[in-house]
Amino acid sequence: MNLEEYKGVFVFAQQVDNQLSGIALELVGKGKELAKDLGTEVTAVLVGSDVKNLCTELAEHGADRIIVVDDPELKEYRTEPYAHALAEVIKKYKPEILLIGATAIGRDLGPRVSARIHTGLTADCTQLEIGDFPINPIPGREQLHNQLLMTRPAFGGNTIATIACPNFRPQMATVRPGVMQKAERKVGAQAVIEEFNPGFVPNEKYVEILKIVKAVSDVADIMDAKILVSGGRGVGSAENFKLLDDLAEAIGGTVSCSRAVVDSGWKPKDLQVGQTGKTVRPHVYFAIGISGAIQHVAGMEESDIIIAINKDETAPIFDVADYGIVGDLNKIVPALTEKIKEAKAAKN
Repeated sequence: MNLEEYKGVFVFAQQVDNQLSGIALELVGKGKELAKDLGTEVTAVLVGSDVKNLCTELAEHGADRIIVVDDPELKEYRTEPYAHALAEVIKKYKPEILLIGATAIGRDLGPRVSARIHTGLTADCTQLEIGDFPINPIPGREQLHNQLLMTRPAFGGNTIATIACPNFRPQMATVRPGVMQKAERKVGAQAVIEEFNPGFVPNEKYVEILKIVKAVSDVADIMDAKILVSGGRGVGSAENFKLLDDLAEAIGGTVSCSRAVVDSGWKPKDLQVGQTGKTVRPHVYFAIGISGAIQHVAGMEESDIIIAINKDETAPIFDVADYGIVGDLNKIVPALTEKIKEAKAAKN
């Protein structure tokens, strides 16, 4: 493999039902940063059927170039045609870096593509940067420059591993939704658009979709919330979450929770924050009755303001909190809710 042939940062621009997923724009934003460090450009790979209308949004969020693979076989996500499409794009255009969202689709697609093109894949990354590898020089070993350093939680979130792929290209990573930031939208920005179709011949690996049943949920997406009121095991019971519901209603926020709450059956998994849940970055994050295990902190530490309420003054959550209150949440939360209501009433 001639590594010098591989240039550019590519991102898989995931779309579902002709709408770009949030992770697609997050990856374009991060790809733009990586491309700047490498002195190259960021290319979005848009795969689907009748999806050319999405190019404008990708361009306005920072894509320098967009490769469109448009074919009726790609209308709904199916492993075989999508893997074929992305693998053929890589073979033709030879990107140095390829980023894919660690969504249900990305976690299925990424490993299959990496196996087809014989390269490595670092899964579920929370940080990406360009740097030297090995990070610390080792006597007698060459230190390579301009490598993609891919960081992810390891051993159940108890440590952080930084991984490189120095000998194969592209350097591939799946990235957790919510950990990267979208670039500011520039209305009117243009991108070079190229159409590419490798041809699709259905075979025994092409599954037939007989019916699509969409789940209807009234649960708010916590990744979009500006204020989160999050509860942990310390809340005590599902009924006691009424205290958090009242606070969230008063302050205009959304309730979320830790894994312990989901495991106890108090709240649905859609509301779980953490390494095995969702990564959030609200303006304000209330951590109520949450001890602050590293697995949970990994999903909320990028919040602008973190307010912790816990009766244990040694709880690890206070190490990451901007404001901390030590005491009984059963007394503190209702008092805080009442004060917020009074302040709103006085303002009106």
